[in-house]
Amino acid sequence: MPDTPKHLLLVEDEAPLREAVAERLSDCGFEVTQAESGEQALERLAEFAFDVLVTDLRLPGIDGAQVIEGAVQRYPDIIPIVVTGYGTVRDAVDVIKRGAIDFVTKPFQFDELLHALNTALEQRRLKSENAYLRAQLQERYRFEGIVGKSRAMRDLFQLLETVAATASTILITGETGTGKEVVARAIHHNSPRRAQRFVALNCSAIPETLLEAEIFGHVRGAFTGAIATRQGRLEQAHRGTLFLDEVGTMSMGLQMKLLRVLQEREFERVGDSSTVKVDVRVIAATNAELARMVADGTFREDLFYRLNVIPVKLPPLRERKEDIPLLVQHFLQKYALDLGRPVMTVSQGAMRALMAYAWPGNIRQLENAMERGVALSGGRSQLEIGDLPPEIQEASDAAPLSASLALPEEGVDFERFIADIEREVIRRSLERTNGNKGAAARLLNLKRTTLVEKLKRLERS
Repeated sequence: MPDTPKHLLLVEDEAPLREAVAERLSDCGFEVTQAESGEQALERLAEFAFDVLVTDLRLPGIDGAQVIEGAVQRYPDIIPIVVTGYGTVRDAVDVIKRGAIDFVTKPFQFDELLHALNTALEQRRLKSENAYLRAQLQERYRFEGIVGKSRAMRDLFQLLETVAATASTILITGETGTGKEVVARAIHHNSPRRAQRFVALNCSAIPETLLEAEIFGHVRGAFTGAIATRQGRLEQAHRGTLFLDEVGTMSMGLQMKLLRVLQEREFERVGDSSTVKVDVRVIAATNAELARMVADGTFREDLFYRLNVIPVKLPPLRERKEDIPLLVQHFLQKYALDLGRPVMTVSQGAMRALMAYAWPGNIRQLENAMERGVALSGGRSQLEIGDLPPEIQEASDAAPLSASLALPEEGVDFERFIADIEREVIRRSLERTNGNKGAAARLLNLKRTTLVEKLKRLERS
């Protein structure tokens, strides 16, 4: 796969030498910009982020060492190389301290300069890839990172374990917030491609006019603002995995181009006629019904079948409520660590509210609710129903009381469980009677004094 041309700033006050070197570098695939002085070099650096700086050390006015220092301060990843006819050990040490990667002494063979450039570029590429892979490995996306033990999730884990080892295209469907990207990352990190990049793109988050360039890349001058050739997400994911979220929002024209990539494993950048070949696994996701869109004529049937080689359907949270206690504890631990708070337990009243809610936003909404609860807890050791968003509290009020008797698989603290039920019954009776304790006591067939004593005891517990 061809590399994107590297942009090089060449600083040399001797015009014949500068022009000859620039011509040879251009022949070798570099995009060369020339500067005849240190001042002009700093002006060029203020206008553009070059990949490489090749500068003479002795220049009229600002010298090469100052140019290097200014370039490195502005662009820490730039590759500075010094070329000079006045080289000494002291000079070499000085420019290396200022950030130069290599030091070439005049007169030099062009191959010597080219070797220094290629070596420095390769070292930077390896450094960048190692940093990226370390960051990805630290994320530790694995199947066990997907929380759940319901029958639906056990079936999902079995399917993911099977498909991760293949190179087949996968279509993940499910409502918003069900964790489609988390599943896609888990597939990648358990696949033979795990050492390569996982590149994600939300197709609905980018304007249609820019989405094509974002996916396929573009060449310099392809459109207004395209000041440099740029890799698209497909090239970035070469030998790895490309995750296309909300693929159903693509225009018909882009659908056709994506179909070609899946069929031929090749494409053209925007504004370019040369073909780029890629080895990439595509995982697509959508919360739309693509089959219905095919019937309506808004999604290509041939692309649908190309994407739907292995369908993976994620269940909504309301269909796997037995996983809610596990998810709640998972997110409480996560945000307790993030916010420097102690890990919280959950009161039965709060858990009943969480179990009674329909979760239209699914796992993402549950995670947000737990982050809110930890943030508002003030360091308390238990999450109460009052820490939950109002809509979840309201769902608890509307839920039948029998829902509170559901027993989690891990068991309960019996005394606390009974106390929570008693507290809930009294709370509802007081709400119905607008806080009138006498009326609430009559509703519960209790003496008023008995109700008051129970309230005091429950407040202490």
